[in-house]
Amino acid sequence: MADRKTGLIDRGELATDQFDWGLIKWLVTPGQPEAANLTLGEVVLLPGQGHDRHNHPDAEEVLYVLSGTGEQMVDDGEPYPVRAGDAIYVPQGVFHSTRNTGWETMRLLAIYNPGGSEAGLRELPDYRQVPAGEAPKLG
Repeated sequence: MADRKTGLIDRGELATDQFDWGLIKWLVTPGQPEAANLTLGEVVLLPGQGHDRHNHPDAEEVLYVLSGTGEQMVDDGEPYPVRAGDAIYVPQGVFHSTRNTGWETMRLLAIYNPGGSEAGLRELPDYRQVPAGEAPKLG
């Protein structure tokens, strides 16, 4: 994919990051488009699955629930229910986790400021990259 400065981002031209718990399509990352300094990704959590406790030492994060239901933990507090339309703010360096508690997929938007924390996910043992234009194989 060629470097872009601005404009439409075609998800079909982007690879998908796949994990045992779900998928992420990184729509904006630092330098892609060219002037970007933040990260925006669409996250899909499979039913009963989630992203375990972790933190982003160098970035704050905002999660916005597009669909589904789940539980969110922030700063090692008690998990609380989240659903479509909810936004979660996670300060820089604070531990957090998200789990899908429903029977259908849970979709979220994840924003890192500044961007770059997504690179660490590629080091997880269950990471696989699905090339642009290919459908992930689940299960």
